[in-house]
Amino acid sequence: MVGIDRSVLEGWIVKPFAHTTTPGRRIELGLRQNAAQFTLLVVVNALVGGMLGQERTVLPLLGEQVFGVRAYTAGLSFILVFGVAKAATNYFAGTWSDRFGRKPVLIAGWLVAVPVPLLLIWAPSWGWVIVANVLLGISQGLTWSTTVVMKIDLVGPARRGFAMGLNEAAGYGAVAVTALATGYLAESYGLRPAPFLLGIAFAAIGLGLSTLAVRETHGHARLEAASHVARADGRHDHLHSELTNGEVFVQTSFREPALSSASQAGLVNNLNDGLAWGLFPILFAAAGLSVSKIGLLAALYPAVWGAGQLITGALSDRWGRKWMIACGMWLQAVALGIIALSSSFEYWAVAAVMLGAGTAMVYPTLLASIGDVAHPAWRARAVGTYRLWRDGGFAVGALLAGIVADAFGIRAAIWAIASLTASSGLIVAVRMYETHRHTTTVQKESTDG
Repeated sequence: MVGIDRSVLEGWIVKPFAHTTTPGRRIELGLRQNAAQFTLLVVVNALVGGMLGQERTVLPLLGEQVFGVRAYTAGLSFILVFGVAKAATNYFAGTWSDRFGRKPVLIAGWLVAVPVPLLLIWAPSWGWVIVANVLLGISQGLTWSTTVVMKIDLVGPARRGFAMGLNEAAGYGAVAVTALATGYLAESYGLRPAPFLLGIAFAAIGLGLSTLAVRETHGHARLEAASHVARADGRHDHLHSELTNGEVFVQTSFREPALSSASQAGLVNNLNDGLAWGLFPILFAAAGLSVSKIGLLAALYPAVWGAGQLITGALSDRWGRKWMIACGMWLQAVALGIIALSSSFEYWAVAAVMLGAGTAMVYPTLLASIGDVAHPAWRARAVGTYRLWRDGGFAVGALLAGIVADAFGIRAAIWAIASLTASSGLIVAVRMYETHRHTTTVQKESTDG
């Protein structure tokens, strides 16, 4: 893989980044060359996922049973504020990581996370839960965005899909394990404080590792930018390395076909997750399922989602991004339809597996496609913009699902989100082009032959 000594970089790394690279350390791109740091970041992201997982089973039940929150829209307010906070922070995380370095942003995210489980344990009213979820959203935006960017920095272009698969598998695998564990803890010891003690441990370990062991990776992005090779088809020639923040936002959100297609698909994907997080436990409880069974269903979906990404991320490096994303969205739509039609644990379990598989096809592949298209010089900002839209889906999903559920019931809300998901897959199929260079090259050679 490509390598360069620090002395070569000193001429074009700006001063704010000069302190972030250890003197004498050789910077190289590649998963094998950076295996230790990459593995450490996988562990850190698992802890980030655990902070989210502590809420998946317990918080909707806490709102209904402890704080008496009955209206679906009000009950989903914690997801709404989480989504808004995380979406906005995602955007700034990309800009800040370019300006100040990746590691300081990661540490700041963990510092914000520390009070979250304490607030959830001691909250005397639902308003305190809302505040905790604002902090959780800010923390997730800073920590998860930064671990994504740092892994993309380290591995270079060749195995980007596999790297994103590992990253998201660690995060959402931890969401699943924690959701399952908190379900059993809640059934055995009550909804508070036992389930949230896990969050205290996750925050302490994550902050310690990020402060003491994680190294800055911005120099790797600078190295890739210096050796960046334009696409043979000339598609990205207009996306030169010098783009303003506003230009990056417009290209990622609306103008560039692949980037904007990925952004809308990410938003709709998290509509699904907001729905699953906020309303599925209430639907399952209304059917008479125990808290432990609700926890199992709440864990099954992110477990398949997390583990599946170990496969789908690597497959997207071989088969390409576009159709993996489109088919994943359609599979999610079918799974949601089954959940809306069913009333038994067995069918819901099958649908949860399908929903997790569809999400696994989409999640790392969308991130990899952003990395494919965005120039290394503004890639962190593009990732931040994409994650702004993607995690804005939590807020839109909570609001939309809550309004529809209050007016027509939970099952009608599920059908509404399923329809949007199927439409999103169609947009990807029509508008997005294949972004992976290897796949594009093979297709072009086949056509020329």
